[in-house]
Amino acid sequence: MAVKEKEKVKKNASGKPEAPEATYINREISWLAFNQRVLLEAADPTVPLLERLKFLMIYQSNLEEFYRVRIGILTHHALLTPDLRDPLSGMLPSEQIQAVLKVTKEQQTLMESVWKAIREELKAHSVDVLDFKKVSKVDELMSKKLFGDIKGMLNPQIIDMTKPLPFLWGEESYVIAFLGRGSEQKLAVIPLDRAPSYLSFEIDGCQKIVLTDRLIRHFLPLLLKKEEIVQSAIVKVTRNADVFLTSAASAKDEDLRQKTVAMLTKRKREIPVRAQIYGKLNDTAMAFLIKKLRVPENSVFTPNVPFDLSFRSGISSQDHFRYEERKPARDIGLKKGEYFRYIEDHDLLLSFPFQSMLPFVDLIYEAADDPEVLSIKITLYRMSASSKIAAALAYAADRGKDVLCLLELRARFDEQNNIDYSEMLEDAGCRVIYGLEDKKVHSKLFVITRQHGGNISYITQVGTGNYNEVTGEQYTDLSLITSDEAAGRDAEAVFAALINKEVPPEVHTLWIAPLSFKSRVLEMLDREKEKGDAGRVSIKVNSLNSLDIMEKLIECSQAGVQIELFIRGICCLCPGIPGETENIVVKSVVGRWLEHSRIYSFGAGADQRLFIGSGDLLNRNLNRRVEAFMEVRTPETRAQINVILTALRNDREKARRMQSDGSYVREPGGEGTSSQEALYRYFSKLRVNPEEPAPAEEPVVPEPAETAKETGGLFQRFRSLFRR
Repeated sequence: MAVKEKEKVKKNASGKPEAPEATYINREISWLAFNQRVLLEAADPTVPLLERLKFLMIYQSNLEEFYRVRIGILTHHALLTPDLRDPLSGMLPSEQIQAVLKVTKEQQTLMESVWKAIREELKAHSVDVLDFKKVSKVDELMSKKLFGDIKGMLNPQIIDMTKPLPFLWGEESYVIAFLGRGSEQKLAVIPLDRAPSYLSFEIDGCQKIVLTDRLIRHFLPLLLKKEEIVQSAIVKVTRNADVFLTSAASAKDEDLRQKTVAMLTKRKREIPVRAQIYGKLNDTAMAFLIKKLRVPENSVFTPNVPFDLSFRSGISSQDHFRYEERKPARDIGLKKGEYFRYIEDHDLLLSFPFQSMLPFVDLIYEAADDPEVLSIKITLYRMSASSKIAAALAYAADRGKDVLCLLELRARFDEQNNIDYSEMLEDAGCRVIYGLEDKKVHSKLFVITRQHGGNISYITQVGTGNYNEVTGEQYTDLSLITSDEAAGRDAEAVFAALINKEVPPEVHTLWIAPLSFKSRVLEMLDREKEKGDAGRVSIKVNSLNSLDIMEKLIECSQAGVQIELFIRGICCLCPGIPGETENIVVKSVVGRWLEHSRIYSFGAGADQRLFIGSGDLLNRNLNRRVEAFMEVRTPETRAQINVILTALRNDREKARRMQSDGSYVREPGGEGTSSQEALYRYFSKLRVNPEEPAPAEEPVVPEPAETAKETGGLFQRFRSLFRR
């Protein structure tokens, strides 16, 4: 494991020096450990069969993005700053790449065993993913017919072996065949981008899944009738996606859109960082292909697992193949027309995916129809393909409201979607602006400004996740809505700065990165450190790698503060090290929904202070992004956040506890303790009473354990944009 060791050396009982304990783990290795926890869910027999297949898909997708981004970044560093060491592990960029390759190859063995088990179980339930190495005569005949149906979609390109290989686009699969012998050798390259990824047929009640890439490889003699096919393989290249927009945000907005489009084209042609090859090639052919692909030999993988598992969606399954249905609760006790009145006296907390995002959409429509509303401002990072929130914003603009949408065009892999939305929202009458030159706007911030007589009032929302109805049903996230005047003024100040292309200033009530997030967290940790054994810290984030934050957590632990960290993914700090992190517990929950909410809790009981927001404890969130956080103040919302922390604390079914060596184990006896199931039961039944006055006192909370609307002509035209 890639770690940074302490300088001091301890001695064991015999007086001999022990190897120094590791305090920090390399970021990339920690992320790979997280992805392995995803893979272990695919291996868990208690998880329904098609959900296990889904976890295997997620593992593959995660790994693909990891190579495109993280290995892309390290590849750049290895070329440009080869002597730059990782501050946590002390590793050079090249050493980090080698460590990643080693771990990935080790995980491939587990991935293949998981796939084999899933495939066998599918077959036992009459779903057969065809293996052309041992296919029956009937299956062969049916597959041949399917091949005939798609043959016209294939355009083989045959080249001389001495010529350069045609460019292979990243993220796409190709069948490559070696033709002829001796001086007559040629190469056939067959793109698969026009063909469906899979086909299927049914025989005697058994569904047969035919993977198109393997189908084409099997029937190459029918496609290349005049050629002698010696050997063949299926190839997929992963290309570096670490492409920069240079000085883009300083340009005009239209130039920024054009620069982003150009960047997306360039990304597809970047250098390869990984190649996957399926099919048995002899050593000479393999060496030739690797040379033509220009991929380092140790970055070539030969997995038996299909590159594309999307056939999952086409499986005709029984209910027991999937999780029991869990629909987000649409009814929270409020109807359109009641939100403003309720929020004037209460803060409102929504918890996704246990509750629906539609109440937030209703709030926008209520604002659109309220004659006292002057403006609506929102930051947009990732949006669904057909966004109800975007439609509501368009409706508000059509109703004469000043609607400002900040779209972050550099949301990685969502750039094109955001470009499209920027044009749609502008067409609908919204003002659209973009992010800052050197900092992504990652905050989830929304503010409604109203004028009643001579008085200005605000409704402000801060979230932990994107304004995206699709991921709102897949990720655990929080949305806090308040009429607090100070929060509204702060939100307006943030937007005023962003409109002027300025970094938002430090404000009074909200925490805004990069100027006042890290400093506030350190300040709150110091507050708990002063309490010694009475100090309490509970933090739920997706990732932790900030050295400053980790050093402060170590100081708190050494002072006796009890610290619990719920970190789904990267955690570069090892817990449980005597004299260093012995009072720190780290847990990771990987379950049905993606853990995504960010919660910061300092203190306990009446002294507890709670915050939610958009940022993790990664260097990028602390220093290079605009993030927004709000304190959870009212008795009801504080109690709800503490319910979440208690459920996480008690989870032994889907949580794994990090050990001092960086490994993770699941604690025994956890059946029935899933935090996600407990929180679904709690939040899906939770209702507010619009007539109920705000309580005067806060309930007692246990301390942490020591360890679309169809109106408006422009709105109709906006909706039609989604259908184009």
